[in-house]
Amino acid sequence: MDVVLVVAAIALTAALSVGCYYLRCITLDGAVASFAVGSIVAVFSSFNAFVLLTIFTMAGFAATFYGIRQKMAEGLQEGKSGERNWKNVLGVGLPPCIIVLAHYFLNFDPELFYVMFIATLAVAGADTIASEIGVRDKRTYLITTMKPCETGMNGGVSRLGTAVSTATAFVIAVLGWLIMDGCLDAMLLVPFAAGVFGNILDSVFGVVLEDAGYISKYTNNASTALIGALFGGAVWLVISRSSIIHIAPRMSRNYFKGQLLRILKR
Repeated sequence: MDVVLVVAAIALTAALSVGCYYLRCITLDGAVASFAVGSIVAVFSSFNAFVLLTIFTMAGFAATFYGIRQKMAEGLQEGKSGERNWKNVLGVGLPPCIIVLAHYFLNFDPELFYVMFIATLAVAGADTIASEIGVRDKRTYLITTMKPCETGMNGGVSRLGTAVSTATAFVIAVLGWLIMDGCLDAMLLVPFAAGVFGNILDSVFGVVLEDAGYISKYTNNASTALIGALFGGAVWLVISRSSIIHIAPRMSRNYFKGQLLRILKR
């Protein structure tokens, strides 16, 4: 990234971290962790990756504070009033940082980097939405037995939570690919699938490992996002070495612009 853009990105990261702290979206240590995550992506990756991470972060805060009064009344909020601390931030922010640093030092294929970076955000986004929005559905089932369970407990899944988390993974995959690559490609289905897979794995880990005390929810979040990225990377490697690479034609911004102009002329 250009030096000027790096400085601008770091300045924006600092402003957003301070702003979120004063808005009580995040604790002081969470603001420091947020600044660190944003700075790493700004310095070691592209401006596109930084923009995508910033959009994802802001959307995550919006989801957290959606219906916060009801969540607080039921004791389902993060912290005292929805604020996130450094553990929350690193649980979500560490995986994309690891992928960024791995790409910087190991020089991944650009498309492989897109898949793995977007996958970490798709997993985290799907899990966040499933937790923040899914709790509004009181018909919750334990993922390992599919028997009814208490809303908000580890491993609990619902129709609403599953639907919105799957939709979120798809939106992040589409938006992420458009921002990172400048066009749409069937390959974006790989980070989408990775997002759904990682989100399901998060629920399974919650029951099997988190409830047993082997890992914390923050470790769960980080590990499943990384596993999702590795899953996406493995699928990309299989596809890229087969005859079905780029299943659908690439659709550039000019394609969509042309379609829009045709519609407007009718």
